[in-house]
Amino acid sequence: MTTRKLDRFFRSFLDIEGFSSLDPSLNGLQVDNDGGALTKIAFAVDAAMETFQRAAAAGAGLLFVHHGLFWGEPLRLAGNHRQRIQFLLDHNMALYAVHLPLDQDPELGNNAGLADLLGIQDPEPFGLYRGRKIGYKGNLAKPLTVEEAVKRIAFADRPPLGVYPFGERESRTCAVVSGGAAEEALQAIDEGIELYVTGESSHAVYHQALEGHLNMIAGGHYSTEVWGVRRVMERCAAQLNMAVEFIDIPTGL
Repeated sequence: MTTRKLDRFFRSFLDIEGFSSLDPSLNGLQVDNDGGALTKIAFAVDAAMETFQRAAAAGAGLLFVHHGLFWGEPLRLAGNHRQRIQFLLDHNMALYAVHLPLDQDPELGNNAGLADLLGIQDPEPFGLYRGRKIGYKGNLAKPLTVEEAVKRIAFADRPPLGVYPFGERESRTCAVVSGGAAEEALQAIDEGIELYVTGESSHAVYHQALEGHLNMIAGGHYSTEVWGVRRVMERCAAQLNMAVEFIDIPTGL
């Protein structure tokens, strides 16, 4: 297996090209190796030095992440940015990043994972971002209390950042947008959603949620975005003859 073949494999099920005009995060192969064969892939949420070091220690030749190194603006090869890239080059490790396509993917994405955990039936697109909906909404298979919903989405039993039980005790409808999507709570209120799940909270939407009688969970940016990389990891393990490993580095945020 090579980075070129893996790039084709990932693009066969992730809509990387479809987000090229919307997502400035340079989805796809961000740092290549020397063209040599790969035997192991590591998966993580964030591209950071600790992640790189642990991936190298695990013997991974490629690291697949949700948050990569490039976000639409050229960066000087200096400071932490230079050190990160230098580490990848020194260890002949490739870096592959998928941001919005991994949030939105209806089967393997972060939001699809959250929707499954919560029991959203027949999920419909939700959460308009730059002209495209990247989250999901729908009726819950079973009415949930906020406490029950928290337990379902807690990765490794980690507590959420914030819980705001401002609506009915049990919710029958739910919308999810992983990561930093607090403002989409306003869309949930407008559409009559009873429970909204995202990663981060915001002072600006607190009173809107309170007055709109919206139950809201800020599960943590990191914790709501482990699901996509783990699902891609599971597909790689099932379809490729390669070792895989998830590197868990929670930020608590």
